[in-house]
Amino acid sequence: LRMAAAGAAGHEKQLAPTLLSFFIYNPKLGPKEGEEEKKILFYHPNEVEKNEKIRNVGLCEAIVQFTRTFSPTKPAKSLHTQKNRQFFHEPEENFWMVMVVRNPIIEKHKDGKPVYEYQEEELLDKVYSSVLQQCYSMYKLFNGTFLRAMEDGGVKMLKERLEKFFHRYLQTLHLQSCDLLDVFCGISFFPLDKMTYLKIQSFINRMEESLNIVKYTAFLYNDQLIWSGLEQDDMRILYKYLTTSLFPRHMEPELAGRDSPIRAEMPGNLQHYGRFLTGPLNLNDPETKCRFPKIFVNTDDTYEELHLIVYKNLTSAFLCLTASIPPTLEFCRKLDSIVGPQLTVLASDICEQYNINKRISGAEKEPQFKFIYFNHMNLAEKSTIHMRKTPSVSLASVHPDLMKILGDINSDFSRVDEDEEIIVKAMSDYWVVGKKSDQRELYVILNQKNVNLIEVNEEVKKLCATQFNNIFFLD
Repeated sequence: LRMAAAGAAGHEKQLAPTLLSFFIYNPKLGPKEGEEEKKILFYHPNEVEKNEKIRNVGLCEAIVQFTRTFSPTKPAKSLHTQKNRQFFHEPEENFWMVMVVRNPIIEKHKDGKPVYEYQEEELLDKVYSSVLQQCYSMYKLFNGTFLRAMEDGGVKMLKERLEKFFHRYLQTLHLQSCDLLDVFCGISFFPLDKMTYLKIQSFINRMEESLNIVKYTAFLYNDQLIWSGLEQDDMRILYKYLTTSLFPRHMEPELAGRDSPIRAEMPGNLQHYGRFLTGPLNLNDPETKCRFPKIFVNTDDTYEELHLIVYKNLTSAFLCLTASIPPTLEFCRKLDSIVGPQLTVLASDICEQYNINKRISGAEKEPQFKFIYFNHMNLAEKSTIHMRKTPSVSLASVHPDLMKILGDINSDFSRVDEDEEIIVKAMSDYWVVGKKSDQRELYVILNQKNVNLIEVNEEVKKLCATQFNNIFFLD
């Protein structure tokens, strides 16, 4: 029966893009012939035969050198071939990261035999180049720079750190669902009224005063950022780690235990359900281990090494980044007693605000349009296209072809400095509008039958008036 189905005409299967290989090398480490293997610092998949690794690294070196002759200042970013696409990134001098992605494939059947057609133009360079750059940023957040590892313990130390980090990290790359949001790598902010915002700010100030080893603080509510004392670039990558990795890992056990109080406080006290996502599991056990992940911020100039403390109740999360002093159990208990009850109170204030916002923004009916908004100045991102269905993948709720158009428009925008607007008529009843205005970008997908350009323009104006009334879009 399966054969018959497969043999039928038009039986097609689409295979998503996948990671073929990922490697990091430094051409200065094995300059002599016969020493090529020394250049390779990390190679995935590891079971590839040694000579093939050397050959692939050599090929990348050659491509980079060859393209240098045409553009000495801008090194090669990507190489397109029929079956795959290679992305190059030189995050530190002479350290090259390469990611090879297999193009999506359409599998057809001719005379009962599978025939593969590679989709050469489907992958967007900008999207996957951004994914590669984030691989480096994420490594650097937890390990510091490549050079730092070399200073700490030479090539051996660097290889160990790369192996330990990327072995796990590469498994979290979901290349089939990468899109424009990976280019922006923005932060979703929680809109708050002034009063609640001031409450949070004064709470943070008081807390930093009484817990004096705390250096930076950030405050999140339901995956959205409310307050951060960190540099933007550091917060951006830390935010990505928290929302795609740390929080989702702790979701399931939390939902299970929602009905049972984790611990009863003294009578008369507000019960609070705070707990440490990093650090001690049980504050009452004197033997419990206090291990906190180390992170590195401001690596460009001052290079601060911090301990990451994440404390969370059911909805809001609270991060403290302490100075180089490791937090003790005593400190954690103090933090719990100060922050815990406060967090419960603040969370209910924020929740009230959230419900008011929801009422104002009207019923949650399916609108005629979906949009992505991004602001380059504060990294604010807003998308009604993405639904976080699974912890690690944020899935788009529109057809991949439309997502590709958004990516294309974004590439056009990045080539020019002026403000501009692009309107595209896409499949069947879809219109796609891109607006770029002074560091801000807005992408709208409309699905309306029989509308013309003028009507589309009017719809987008209406959307800007309702959703972005305080943001000035130049017309």
